[in-house]
Amino acid sequence: MAAEYDLVIRGGTIVDGTGAPRFSGDLAIADGVIAAVGDVVGSGKEEIDATGRIVTPGFVDIHTHYDGHATWTNRLQPSSQHGVTTVLAGNCGVGFAPCREQDRDRLVALMEGVEDIPEAVMAEGLPWNWESFPDYLDSLQSRSFDIDIATQVPHAPLRVFVMGKRAAEKDPATKEDIDRMAALAREAIEAGALGFSTSRSLNHKANDGTITYSYAAASDELVGIACGVSESGQGVLQLISDFDDVDAEFDIVKRMVQESGRPLSLSLLQSSGNPGNWRKVLDRIESARAQGAPIRAQVAGRPIGLIMGFDFSRHPFMECESWQEVADLQGETRLTEMRRPERRARILGEFAELTAAPAGLAYSNFANLYEMEEHPDYEPSVEDSIEARARREGKNPADLAYDVLVDGTGVIYYPAANYSDNSLDPIRTMVSHEATTFGLGDGGAHCSMICDASLPTYYLERWVRREGDPKGGDRMELEQIVRELTMQTADLVGLGDRGQIRNGLRADLNIINLDDVSLMKPESVADLPNGARRLGQRATGYDMTIVGGEVTYRNGEPTGALPGRLVRGARARLN
Repeated sequence: MAAEYDLVIRGGTIVDGTGAPRFSGDLAIADGVIAAVGDVVGSGKEEIDATGRIVTPGFVDIHTHYDGHATWTNRLQPSSQHGVTTVLAGNCGVGFAPCREQDRDRLVALMEGVEDIPEAVMAEGLPWNWESFPDYLDSLQSRSFDIDIATQVPHAPLRVFVMGKRAAEKDPATKEDIDRMAALAREAIEAGALGFSTSRSLNHKANDGTITYSYAAASDELVGIACGVSESGQGVLQLISDFDDVDAEFDIVKRMVQESGRPLSLSLLQSSGNPGNWRKVLDRIESARAQGAPIRAQVAGRPIGLIMGFDFSRHPFMECESWQEVADLQGETRLTEMRRPERRARILGEFAELTAAPAGLAYSNFANLYEMEEHPDYEPSVEDSIEARARREGKNPADLAYDVLVDGTGVIYYPAANYSDNSLDPIRTMVSHEATTFGLGDGGAHCSMICDASLPTYYLERWVRREGDPKGGDRMELEQIVRELTMQTADLVGLGDRGQIRNGLRADLNIINLDDVSLMKPESVADLPNGARRLGQRATGYDMTIVGGEVTYRNGEPTGALPGRLVRGARARLN
């Protein structure tokens, strides 16, 4: 008898993404969609025994920057190694479309500065076989991936496309400029973009220090573009702001939502420079939602930290002349040189001089730097800092940091945000709040500084409540965590065909050994165009990841299947 289904997963513990209690059952897939859930009688061409494993929808990551990567690679790693089956790119107002030929360098410089993707990588990798945003989508449509990708139309390219040099010079947009940007935004949404994104952060700068071009946009411009999105009848809005003036910035947010009627999400984190400001922003969101405004905050459920090492772009000794002399050496050749007593003495001497100078030195506060072990601790105590350890061992902190890094696989962790006073209390409040959604993984960005694309694995490892856990009180039920990673993120951006285990929805799934879920230490991976390196991070616990009914990863290793495609357009939740 012929098999009724392409794939049947039997005996798993199904966590369906809705927040409903888990249950034991089977799951059948046919033609890339879920065909049956429960007691499946028919057979499959392939059958998988999931006894003792949890089966979840594939994770939907709504905050990534794979805009360039999707044009030069088929594997959107590290996201696809952490149970993610759909990503949304085009966040924070940066990207590569629309773009005229004469503006390419401008957009590359902005992406390098804002998202730490090397200019040489983009020069080698970007095919630039587009000008309009619909052209860009057509380019992605022709490619295949290990996961699905959707995108948004970013503000900075839109502004440059319409205003040219005036956009970079921070000129105000005229009514004609705004009308044109609104029309192009609508065109992008109708062609398949899921939304529009913008940045109002002074931290977002091109590689020459120029502030991101969207920062100059007045409220009329932002509202005008949002209304252009609204004219399409669909689409979401995404915004990042420093919120230095909370009321003034939030007035712009409310106006964008009120006049367009479109849902908006914004980035929310605890800044080390203003550690209480996040609560003020969350209060404004609560108040606006109480009045019916569809506003949510995207939050990260762990400290946002810089990963430092000799193989990465940042470390305490990077400004020392004696380091710069050997920085371009590779692998063991460089480590051998770094281990020479004369080289070590010179670098440490220069470091001492630079830190004593009035200007100081970046990354020299060893009280907030921590060695990262093979299984990283993202909430280290003060006693674990390089400074505290050095004091106990009778060493100079710089000497100890050097020893850690010259080990060869040594990594130092600097929690730059979401961890003031070494406390997770703000994060606990943010991740459990009804107005927040998991986001800010930034997959594809910060290639040699940050590796938060691993957040889904961290949520399973750190925030899931387990039986007998003495710290279980500050954790959440598995069903809630899975819902936050699947249905809630999918719904926020209008992807109604995924994010749940239910008949008729896309067969994007994870089969997970929850007891074995663990993150490895970040590592340097040389797989970017021209051989450049990026941060990677492996995980254990994922038996299989399935995209569109095809197994794409087994035990963390790619199978070779590339069923992922461009996702065009938001779809309403299926009934």
